[in-house]
Amino acid sequence: MSVAVELRHITKRFPGVVANKDVSMKVETGTVHALVGENGAGKSTVMKILYGMQHPDSGEILVNGTLVNLKNPNDAIELGIGMVHQHFMLADNFTVLENIILGAEPKHGVTIDFKAARDKVMEMSKAYGLDIDPDILVEELGVGQRQRVEILKVLFRGANILIFDEPTAVLVPQGLRAVWRRHPDNDAATARARRKRPPWPGRRRRALARCPICGPRVFRRVPARS
Repeated sequence: MSVAVELRHITKRFPGVVANKDVSMKVETGTVHALVGENGAGKSTVMKILYGMQHPDSGEILVNGTLVNLKNPNDAIELGIGMVHQHFMLADNFTVLENIILGAEPKHGVTIDFKAARDKVMEMSKAYGLDIDPDILVEELGVGQRQRVEILKVLFRGANILIFDEPTAVLVPQGLRAVWRRHPDNDAATARARRKRPPWPGRRRRALARCPICGPRVFRRVPARS
């Protein structure tokens, strides 16, 4: 199986703290890979580095086998990487459709082609079971509906590598089903990730293959002191 993403010896320091130290991991195409750990273990930092929001002090990133230099999220998006953030990044005074296409508007001449955008959003919404009214203002949506908008936003940009930062903090059951339903291993994906990687704070740890997310093997390895 091909490798979609590989991190090699990633280290990231902030003033007074080492967020990531010698982090290495591989994520195979068509799999779900969960990174688990205590608060402050450096999970979000790894995700932000992969999305180009932060830059490693050392180490390498490979996407589909090619060494890349992610200077910003636009570079990641061009490589087919999308990120659903823990805290939603939506404009409340815009409609669902406007939020989804913001920054990636299809054009018809010099104007925005809202019809083409709407057709694409509705097609994706139906395909992934993320039913949403494209014309409603985001400020009128609940948490679960906002989550669908965020997922559709990354899919609209052509992402085939999806990063979810702290997904269980806000991910509702429908969101989980929509994400995993087309996964080739969907009999296990709703309750399991293909590989789990419980790190020491900021450090590399071994992966646990096909172990239940809620299983004691994972939790025993999360605290750095155990």
